[in-house]
This record gives sequence, C-alpha cells and structure tokens, in this order.
Amino acid sequence: MHELGVVFYVIRDVKAVAEENKVQRVESVTLEIGEVSGVVHHLLEDCWKWAVKKEPIMDEARLLIEEIPAVTHCEACGEDYETVKYAKICPRCGSDRTYLIQGNEFNIKEIGVT
Repeated sequence: MHELGVVFYVIRDVKAVAEENKVQRVESVTLEIGEVSGVVHHLLEDCWKWAVKKEPIMDEARLLIEEIPAVTHCEACGEDYETVKYAKICPRCGSDRTYLIQGNEFNIKEIGVT
C-alpha cells in the first residue's frame, strides 16, 4: 500500500509550509489527484485519518480530494479523448499514436489554516 507513504510525504510538505508561515493549526488539505495516478482514494483517506492524529499541528485536519480526469491526445487526428474509457487507441481514428496529457497528477492544491 503506497498510499501510506504518499500521506507521509504530504504531511511532511504541509508541515514545512506551515512552519515557514508560522501557522498554528492546519484545518484541511486539498489534493488534486489524477484519475490514472494509481492512488486509491479510500485507502489514502484511511491512511490520512491515522497519520494526522500523530501530528499536533494537523491532528484533526480534513483531507479533500479533487480528481483530475485523464485525457489522452491523439497525434494522428489531433483530438483529445477520455483515457479511462478508450485507453491507448483513439476512438475517432483508431491510431495508437497517443499520449496522456492530464490525469496522472498528484498535487497539494491548498492548505486551509487557522
């Protein structure tokens, strides 16, 4: 389960930002997670609930997740399409000359503080 490791890295980064900005308490953290990032949301949330209790500055911080849809671009016809629905083969022209343009991101978007 790599979600626990991901949570540890997020907490580390959030704590560093909080310390730099003299924040007393982190209320929430908003993550942008790509649809094909490989992160399982419910596992991430479970790990979050366990891990934040160990950090006084974050012990009740909520985790908010915004999913970024996966989109693939076809070099042959120039169209973009839903990655999860059609995978690597372009549904418009049948080409496999495609590449992912969004959907594998994992970003800390926002840190809510008091």
